[in-house]
Amino acid sequence: MLSQKNEYDLKRAIRHAKSEKAIKKLQEELIKLQTWVINNNEKVVIIFEGRDAAGKGGSIRRIIERLNPRHLRVVALPKPTEDEATQWYFQRYVNELPIGGEIVFFDRSWYNRAVVEPVNGFCRQSQYLRFMKQVNHFEDMIVESGVRLVKIYMSISKKVQAKRFREIKANPLKVWKMSPVDENAQRLWDEYTDYRKKMFENAKKGKFPFKVINSNRKTIARVDVIKHILDSIPYDKNVIV
Repeated sequence: MLSQKNEYDLKRAIRHAKSEKAIKKLQEELIKLQTWVINNNEKVVIIFEGRDAAGKGGSIRRIIERLNPRHLRVVALPKPTEDEATQWYFQRYVNELPIGGEIVFFDRSWYNRAVVEPVNGFCRQSQYLRFMKQVNHFEDMIVESGVRLVKIYMSISKKVQAKRFREIKANPLKVWKMSPVDENAQRLWDEYTDYRKKMFENAKKGKFPFKVINSNRKTIARVDVIKHILDSIPYDKNVIV
């Protein structure tokens, strides 16, 4: 008879195997989606938001690992330069928007100013309020120009975030991922929650709300993320690849 721990490990392994099988099948559909994007000169933006260690980067890697790298980009912008800080806030994101036949994945996006920046004191309150006033109009403009926009928020619990931080710090190959912002994430958990709620409420006032994905279990979350992307874009499921 299995011990409680062994039974849990077995169930976890079965769930993981099922999720991996599902991901491989969904990756076939992602290839069809990309082929449709290329053939029709479509422009797609998929933005990933979420707390630190929510699995944004890992999900993007699973999405793109079987795709043609010449027709996609992953954008993870660093802190603005001095020159960029003097520009219209959205300018450097506009510079990263896709050309025809391309999918661009934002690993964090212009929504830095909705949550990360105000929580950590990286912007003034007036800048935050200006962003919240402009962001829905900005998204209207880029979509009206022909961009298909998908907005995903990956949600984790405080307990899971703490566990993942411990795992990152204990892994010499991943420890570089921890930044001062990450170090403060648990202490500022409630502040992040408040600003996240305001971000969701503001997005609902526009045409493009966030899809919230529970990412406490990484493999299940990746399945849910890919399914949402496929459901959000009207690609030709019969396209020949």
